[in-house]
Amino acid sequence: MQWLVDLFVQHSAAQAVVILAIVGALGLALGSIRVFGVSLGIGGVLFVGLLFGHMKVSLDEHVMEFAREFGLILFVYTIGMQVGPGFFSSLRRHGMFLNLMAGSIVLLGLFIAFAINRFGGVPAPVAAGLFAGATTNTPALAAAQQALKDIITDPTADVIKQPGLAYAIAYPFGIIGIILTMLFVRFAFRVDPHEEAQKFLQQQLANVPKPSTMNIEVQNPNLDSLPLEKVPLYNESGIVVSRVLHNNQVEVAQPDTIIHVGDILLAVGPREKLEEFKLIVGKETDTDVRKIPSKITTKRIVVTHKSAVGKTIDELETPKLYDVALTRVSRAEIEFTPTPDFRFQFGDTVLAVGEESAIKKVAQELGDSPKQLNHPQMIPLLVGIALGILLGSCPVFFPGLPAPVRLGLAGGPLVVAIILSRIGRFGPLVWYMPISANFLMREIGIVLFLACVGIRAGDQFVQTLTQGEGWRWMIFGASITLVPLLTVAVIARKLLKQNFASLCGVLAGSMTDPPALAFAGQITGSEVPYITYATVYPLTMILRVLGAQALILVLMRFGGS
Repeated sequence: MQWLVDLFVQHSAAQAVVILAIVGALGLALGSIRVFGVSLGIGGVLFVGLLFGHMKVSLDEHVMEFAREFGLILFVYTIGMQVGPGFFSSLRRHGMFLNLMAGSIVLLGLFIAFAINRFGGVPAPVAAGLFAGATTNTPALAAAQQALKDIITDPTADVIKQPGLAYAIAYPFGIIGIILTMLFVRFAFRVDPHEEAQKFLQQQLANVPKPSTMNIEVQNPNLDSLPLEKVPLYNESGIVVSRVLHNNQVEVAQPDTIIHVGDILLAVGPREKLEEFKLIVGKETDTDVRKIPSKITTKRIVVTHKSAVGKTIDELETPKLYDVALTRVSRAEIEFTPTPDFRFQFGDTVLAVGEESAIKKVAQELGDSPKQLNHPQMIPLLVGIALGILLGSCPVFFPGLPAPVRLGLAGGPLVVAIILSRIGRFGPLVWYMPISANFLMREIGIVLFLACVGIRAGDQFVQTLTQGEGWRWMIFGASITLVPLLTVAVIARKLLKQNFASLCGVLAGSMTDPPALAFAGQITGSEVPYITYATVYPLTMILRVLGAQALILVLMRFGGS
């Protein structure tokens, strides 16, 4: 049985896999237990990790660092892939307000850290470490340590270790504090998380009017003998004409189709725009062109051919060649009428109108192979992760700061994934990830990350709290975590009526905290927190890194402590 003991004690790749698997399994089991309707969720992995660390279970340092960082990369990259297609529209509609809330949380935490140094008797390096740990921001810790090294000439001085120790003490409650804030808002304001998520999505969908149909008889004599493309509002603002009834014959509408007074057009688009189009063309009629016997039919086609991804409707060859109209597109559960310059993405569903044989030709150009939606694109995935790490490692220099600012391993992959999922295709590479693969990679990533964090902090966690200044540092760190979060959360919910699911994403993003984001996604059962998290993350990351450096520079250079 010695081999079994060695498997759990001696450092090796097998030992790391076994320990992390056990911690992850037990943590998820613990997180699924509900007490008074509340469960720890993914946070259970952190607590089990702390317990294992306290029991002196250790892993090889290099293996654990790799597992932690790789798990974080997988988690944030899959989030970016999921929210990327809808990120920029959300940013345009809500970006300023959401970033204002997140920025307020950062600045309040920075003010409390400053006050702790001035009035709490805590050294500046400790205050900076607490600021980084209480907000679960590792790049901020690195920035503070670099700024400290530029001031302290002796690299062996004990003061150099203070930010890291303070960070370790504040970090666990930094994660727990965000989760507690979300739970407090949920119960204090009697929120139904799933209902709130649905309300947010309904508001989003309200901004994208659903396509309607209208049969319009041509009565405007100025339009007689004109091609459809010359009719005002045609193919503008989402108006598409799919069929034309002329002399009791139904034909597929194309831009060069000639219309005459007395023809009936089947128009598709937002109801408001259809009313405007009707005023130009003529009047609405009870004759439904779709019910007139003809060879014309409809079919929904899935875009899976790489050559079609990134093309506009005007750039496709077969619809015009075989007389087929593309009237509707479904993407991310939103259906709309496309304009001629609309660009296809992998996985879009298109409604084609035409004869059956012609539609088959169009389907061949677009792909129409639903099975491909279940196949992960491995080369684009690996390329995207590599690009994300490169971006996260790229230094950005700001005047007056001794160290550059970096997005880090949490920020770089997130930003790259958002951009690539929005682009969709570059040459032969298609950035698309099946939902099932996305969820699997995301859960594996966050479990690895939390298990490693817990094991690493668990061995000194209890000792630090019960001896020396640890308990005071813990309280100060908790104040940096809770006071800004609770202040902004209550104001946003009570006074500004902010949606709970969206608010959870802002809270997690303001602390750049992936575990809290995973918890928010779990309790709301939607991707809304992921969208708002990604919206505020870049600004928050920069503010936290600059804030940690400012604490060191201002407090030590001008405060003398």
